[in-house]
This record gives sequence, structure tokens and C-alpha cells, in this order.
Amino acid sequence: MVEKALFAIFMEGVFIKNFLLIQFLGLCSFVGVTKDVKSAAGMSGAVIFVMAMAASVSYFLYTYILEPAKMEFLGLISFIVVIAALVQLVEFVVRKNIPALYRSLGIYLPLITTNCAVLGVVLLNVLSEYNFLQSLTFGVAAGFGYTIVMLMMAGIRERSTLVNIPSSVRGLPQAFIIATMLSMAFVNYFWVIPI
Repeated sequence: MVEKALFAIFMEGVFIKNFLLIQFLGLCSFVGVTKDVKSAAGMSGAVIFVMAMAASVSYFLYTYILEPAKMEFLGLISFIVVIAALVQLVEFVVRKNIPALYRSLGIYLPLITTNCAVLGVVLLNVLSEYNFLQSLTFGVAAGFGYTIVMLMMAGIRERSTLVNIPSSVRGLPQAFIIATMLSMAFVNYFWVIPI
């Protein structure tokens, strides 16, 4: 198997396989936290950390414990435990050091544990048979891709409060319309770029 260059993996994680707009994973926080840029940035920072650490820890867990012991079937549950532990760490640090951000994120911060985008990074790393550096690169790239989309969505939603929008479209319908347009832009632009 020919190994992919780290740059190609990074671009793939950020744009080509963007978890929010291409694969539609992690949409709960995408819709719930993007009402303002500050909350979106805080959530994105937490997700980048959890994705990068989950990719790293899960690589070692799978490669050096589960595979040699022929217990690959425990991969999914092991990955969920790793992600849950990392989210608890992030929640503790944010609550202790940035209480305003902790309050603004509300229930969405502990929901990173069940964010399928984080689990998707780990599972795609295993399926792609990435080595440690590739796994870490893909985890960080997926986090950056998540951040770019979250900040774009939050910026658009903040600016749209200045526009007269019919009441039947405000809120969740408006968020889905914006998400649809962003997704179409990503698909139409980034899928034509060969990597």
C-alpha cells in the first residue's frame, strides 16, 4: 500500500472529508453552538484537542494492545472510553479556567463524548491503516476542518441577525438553509481538486 503524504491527509481532513459539510457528522453542536462566534470558537478548540488526542491514544491502543491480542472487536468500545475520558478532562479544564465559556457551551461540551465526528476520526484512521503520524495529522486536520466550518456558520448566523428574515425561516430552518449552502459550496469546490 502506498502511503499518503501528510499534506494530502491534512487537506483531506480539512476539506475533502470535512466531517460537518461532507460527511454530516457532529451536526448537533454545529447547529446548537453556532449562534455566536465566541461559543463556536471555544467548542472548536475543545474538539480539535479531543480529536487529536483521541487519534493519538486510539492508535496506540489499537496497534499495540488490541491487534496483538487479537481483540480488534473491542475497538469501538475502547475508542468510546478514550473519547469519554478526554472529554471529561476538557470539561474539567474549561470549567476551572474559563467558566464563562463553560456556561455558554452548556450541554454541548459534554456531548463531545457522543459527537460522531470524533469517533469518525478514530474509525477512519483504523480503516485507512494510518501510522501514528498520519493518524495525528488526520485528527488535527479534521479538527481544523470542524473549526473552519463552525466559525463560518457562526459568522453567517451572527450577521444574519441584522437582516429582516421572515419569522417562519428564523432559527433552525435558517441554520439548515445556511448549512445546505455551505455544504454545496464545499462539495462543488473541493471535490474537483485532485489530491
